[in-house]
Amino acid sequence: MGPLIITASMQMAKPPQEVFDAIVDPQKMSNYFIASGSGRMVEGETVVWAFAEEPTRFDIPVKKIVPDKEIHFEWEGAAQHQTQVKIELTPTKSGGTLVTVTEGELPLDAKGLKWFSQNTFGWTNFLDCLKAYLEYGINLRKGAFDFIQASS
Repeated sequence: MGPLIITASMQMAKPPQEVFDAIVDPQKMSNYFIASGSGRMVEGETVVWAFAEEPTRFDIPVKKIVPDKEIHFEWEGAAQHQTQVKIELTPTKSGGTLVTVTEGELPLDAKGLKWFSQNTFGWTNFLDCLKAYLEYGINLRKGAFDFIQASS
């Protein structure tokens, strides 16, 4: 068996340009994913993301941007392990966008399986929250992870 790679997809009822902007703009992203970001995602730059449920800030090197089509970045996907993330935006016949997130890779071992489980949930949550924000103006993450800080 080969290495573990995560793939999660969901269709949004919004055009690629609107979906793209919601992902690269930290002001918009703070309505569904991050608590704050240091700046817009620009190829070759590093942005810093903070999450409401995490005390740590994360450096996010932006590797490649293809406007309205692809966003590539790197992050610490697992403890002390950098992973590559690719978000692809594919227009649909109905005028919407299929969003596909791919992250990888880690070996098929205990650490890899833990990462695979946690981050598969994480990317599915990202897509759910993105859809709720774009289509209905709802922030599903607001208060959703308060229990994590309460138990720390």
